[in-house]
Amino acid sequence: MSKMKIAFQGEPGANSHIAIVEAYPDAEPMPCATFEDALSAISSGEADLGMIPIENSVAGRVADIHHLLPASGLFIVGEWFLPVRHQLMAVKGTKLEDIKSVESHVHALGQCRRIIRKLGIKPIVHADTAGSARDISERKDKTVAAIASRLAAKIYGLDILAEDIEDEAHNTTRFVVLAREPKWAPQGTAPLVTTFVFRVRNLPAALYKALGGFATNGVNMTKLESYMVDGNFFATQFYADVDGHPDDKGLAFAIEELKFFSREFRIVGVYPGHPFRATFSEAQD
Repeated sequence: MSKMKIAFQGEPGANSHIAIVEAYPDAEPMPCATFEDALSAISSGEADLGMIPIENSVAGRVADIHHLLPASGLFIVGEWFLPVRHQLMAVKGTKLEDIKSVESHVHALGQCRRIIRKLGIKPIVHADTAGSARDISERKDKTVAAIASRLAAKIYGLDILAEDIEDEAHNTTRFVVLAREPKWAPQGTAPLVTTFVFRVRNLPAALYKALGGFATNGVNMTKLESYMVDGNFFATQFYADVDGHPDDKGLAFAIEELKFFSREFRIVGVYPGHPFRATFSEAQD
């Protein structure tokens, strides 16, 4: 029986690769050059699923995904939270004092500012973390380091010169698992997350009215983001996550009210919430 293939953006050793290994240890990770390539691999059937980063606790939302995901026609069937641990690595035999510059993804460089300043080295932006590790392993230049994962250091035969160098201990990336077909988690299996996209009518207070039903029906909205559609300043689409199942009474009423004030509405996924969510619930006064 062939292994399930899961597409991700990046090179072997990327954080998306680690998320796949953790969430689906028996699957075959499938590296793709771009997010578009990863989504296309899922749509075409080349991959069974995709593991796509959507937001980071330090850097915020991952650029492009909120545009690409709704247009892709794919569905969210799960989520995964990965604590991100960055390692400073270089070719074997390199000493910390040899390093003059460091390469990595722009987010990784931004998340490790303290050690970069402390060492007085020059940050150089690379397409992705694992790719920077591969590049420096091939160049064998002892003056250049990379910031990437422990897995990347192992894959590309690099020495880790400094461990867990991220500025913030809470640095965590949220991934969504994408599939070609919707697969709603059954109602009553808790906790559940429902993700949807919508566009409100171009009327005064339309967004306020559209979202009022979530408040009056006691539905917790954990995410609401807006972005332009087709470069139009006046065509705004919203992406939202809420707790619960669309067939739950309160959420069903809230969605009905939202639809009344919306031009478009589409449920992107109904899936189990990852246990990590329990760590950021609000303390009750």
